[in-house]
Formats: sequence, structure tokens, C-alpha cells
Amino acid sequence: MLARLLLSLLLATFASLATAAEPLPPEKAKVALLKILDRPKVPADVREEAKAVEKGGLKYTRWTFASEKKADGTIERVPVLMVAPTEQKGKLPAMIVLHGTGGNKDNVISWLEDFAKQGVVGIAIDARYHGDRSGGAKGSAAYVEAITQAWKAPSGKPHEHPFYYDTVWDLWRLIDVLETNEAVNAKKIGMMGISMGGIQTWLAASVDDRVVVAAPLIGVQSFKWSLENEKWQGRANTIKAAHEAAAKDLGEKAVNQRVCRELWSKVIPGILDDNDCPNLIRLFAGRALFIANGDKDPNCPVEGAKIAIAAAEEAFAKAGAKDKLVVRVNAGVGHSVTAEDRKEAIAFCVKWLK
Repeated sequence: MLARLLLSLLLATFASLATAAEPLPPEKAKVALLKILDRPKVPADVREEAKAVEKGGLKYTRWTFASEKKADGTIERVPVLMVAPTEQKGKLPAMIVLHGTGGNKDNVISWLEDFAKQGVVGIAIDARYHGDRSGGAKGSAAYVEAITQAWKAPSGKPHEHPFYYDTVWDLWRLIDVLETNEAVNAKKIGMMGISMGGIQTWLAASVDDRVVVAAPLIGVQSFKWSLENEKWQGRANTIKAAHEAAAKDLGEKAVNQRVCRELWSKVIPGILDDNDCPNLIRLFAGRALFIANGDKDPNCPVEGAKIAIAAAEEAFAKAGAKDKLVVRVNAGVGHSVTAEDRKEAIAFCVKWLK
């Protein structure tokens, strides 16, 4: 009798834990994510950083805007590259294009040009601790160091969230700025990104209805699935030194599942449940969404990606918007955007922005 009672108590405990592990419904997760990342707004203070350049029928402008006042009192400024047709008449749709880990806004200039040639203003920013925001460091060095410092921040104390989240905030503020830009039709703004930029795309755009079309490329996945199925290595290796620092602090001989769970839970809170892609991706239903992945991608394991894709398909079907969802999972392709995916993604976004 006592044994049965103990078993019942254990089962009840496990059931309670399982329930607690269930993510919030997408709409509530949206509210929670907006709250997690919220911070006092500052005037955008848009500044031209270089004289506009015109060539080949396109106009290239570089400017910055203020996105927040940091804890130390400094103003965080976001560098922007914008490419538009020189013969622009009236306000045009705009497409934000985001680079991957270790890259910068100039790496996606050809994408911006492709959009501009089709009458869509192309816009790119440097992610946090990348490009002109790296302090002179090369590649992802400053980014990885910032994530390491966020990990080492005392528990319970405010700290930065350079691993995706702070750039997501910058993207929301960028859209605020674009809403007042005389060249942009604020009702027709899209967002796409590659790898890290793809993750930032589904994080930022899923909860911001001002984005009417989104294209996360080689970024759709399930962080939870990767962690629970020992497929975390690809993602962890994109910021390897930060994970190694966490392993050392946790007394682990090498990076493992525990290290990833502890690090991710601190620097990207909610990414294993409420803010994981299979949950947030449902929020796109009714808007246009283009997904491209490779089935051999170690950074975005296809099994986890398929969970997110299935969630999107279910939500779009329920919304009666199957025509607004395109999914491409390429056989034999690793962590790269194919030429065909690039072509199709741009065409899809232009279609839904025009």
C-alpha cells in the first residue's frame, strides 16, 4: 500500500514537471518574449554616416540610429546599409536582410541589390558585436566574447543578451525607424536572414505583425530537440569559446548537454520552450513565410527543423493560408543556402511585398 502511494506521488510529481515544461501558447509566448526583451526606448537620432553613392541605377546610403541606452550610460547605435532604386517614385516596399555569425551588413549587399533592382528597398544592419559594432575585432570574436561575459554575469543581475536577443530588439527599433522613412512603405516590410540571421528573423518577425513576409534561411530548427537528442554540437560550435568557458565554470571536462542547457537558459532564456521555433513559428500563420533548410545541416538538425515545419504547416492550414507558406528541405545539403533557394526566396518575398 505504501509502495503504491509512493509511486502515485512520484507519478504526480513527474506529471507536474511535464506540464510545467510545456511551452506557453504562442500568443502568450509572444507577450512574454516582448516583455523579456523590453527596455526603455530612446530617440532614434538617425544620422547619415557617409555620402550617398549612386551606380548602376541604384542608390547606396549608410546611416545609423540609436536603439537603446545601455546600463553604463552609453547609447547603442545600429549601423545600416540601404540600397534603393535611383528612379524611385513614391514609397516602396522594404526587405531587411540579416547576415550570419561572423559576417556583417556588407556581406549581404548583393541580396540588397537584387531586391532593389525589383523595386524593393534592401536594408541590412550589423548584428550586435559584428561589423562596425565589433570594436575592430575580426569575424565573430567580439560576439563570442560578449556572450561569454553575459554568461559570467552574476546570477540575478541585469546583463546583455548578445546571443540573438539584443539584435532582435534592434530589429524592432529598425522597423520603428522605417515607419518614418520617406522612402519606405511601412505597410510592406519584410525580413529574411541567413543562419544566425535566419534565427533572428523568426525570433523578431514572429512576434512583430508589421513584418508581412519572412524568410528564415538555414535557421529554422528546434533548440529543445537538438539538446534532448544530443545534436547540439553544430549550434554550440558557432560560438565554441563561450561554451568552453561555461564548461570550465561548471566543472565539466568538455562541452556537453548540461553546459548547453545552462548557457542557453541564461543568455537566451526561453529558447528551449516558449521561444523555441516550433512554438513561435505558428505566429506567422496568415502572413507569408518561406523556409529553406538542408537535411544534412549540423547546425539545424533536420529532425528538429521538421518539428517546426510541421507546426507551421498546421497553423497555416488552420488559418486557411496554405498558399502563403513555402518549405524547401534540400536533400544532401548542409549548412548553406543553395543558389536555387536564394532565387526562390527573393522571388517569394518580392511577390508578397508588391
